[in-house]
Amino acid sequence: MLTRRDVLTASATGIALVAATPARPVAAQPRLKTAHILTGYTPGLPDAVARLVAGQMKDYADSIIVETRPGASGRIAVEALRGAEADGSVMLLAPLGFIALFPHIYKTLAYAPQDFTPVSTVGSFPTLLAVGPKVPKGVRSLADFIGWCRANPTQATYGTPGVGTTLHFIGATLGRTAGFDYVHVPYQGRGAVQDLLKGEIASAVMPLDSLLGQVQAGQLRALATTGPTRLGALPDVPTVAQAGYPSLQDLTWFGIFLPAKTPPAIVAQLNNAIQTSLRTDEVKSGMAKLSVDVDAIAMSDFARLLASESERWKGIVQATGFTPTG
Repeated sequence: MLTRRDVLTASATGIALVAATPARPVAAQPRLKTAHILTGYTPGLPDAVARLVAGQMKDYADSIIVETRPGASGRIAVEALRGAEADGSVMLLAPLGFIALFPHIYKTLAYAPQDFTPVSTVGSFPTLLAVGPKVPKGVRSLADFIGWCRANPTQATYGTPGVGTTLHFIGATLGRTAGFDYVHVPYQGRGAVQDLLKGEIASAVMPLDSLLGQVQAGQLRALATTGPTRLGALPDVPTVAQAGYPSLQDLTWFGIFLPAKTPPAIVAQLNNAIQTSLRTDEVKSGMAKLSVDVDAIAMSDFARLLASESERWKGIVQATGFTPTG
């Protein structure tokens, strides 16, 4: 996983994306009447992040509408952006996996990374590995859990939002690295949380917002987070590196994309609007409440981050032996 410092200092190879950073200042473009931010999920954390950022982009458009386009693991929203007018009126807020991971897990996609211009990252957050009542209360650490899984191989299950997600591969990497059979149970959306609470599955690897409330309420036990540092909301929960598994370190980065043929002047104007929004107290405080770190990098560095993430996930997918689907 690349940290912000890594992407600013290390060169990367891999997929080539359009990094439309203008060589010199460009003239301001007329403000749009209406703009749309697409997300590929049902309402939840991505939708909340999009609304926070959009609320402080008043100089970009008179009205910015956040539209959820769930389905096909997010691909419906990505395909909608590919077919949108390249005039800055439609953008996509998405995790980098939609662009960096999906080409390695689907045999055919209706889009390619080169179809989009990465404009700006907006924030990042880690994944949680948590266990529920199926696992004995005495299991309090990742090492304890791995020992329990080895002793109870028929019960060593983990739920995620679906096959081919980054969370699927985090769990698969844990099983491969720790040397036990960690059985993946894919769900639609966040159904894994309910089955985890009911004791139907032993554990879940899920986005932070899906499990944080239940962990804080004592209904679930978080064993590790995948970020580079501990979470302020869960200071007693170690990182995967602290637990002895640095290969599991990962952040879910969210970024904003435009169609590849969008004129550089429009890309620059949107980038400026996003950067300005992320510096406001309203967005900073709102992101903090969501346990999301505000993080925006330059357009050229964003393209390099995507390229590096593509290479990293390609290696992870191949190491797990996953067979690309149709």
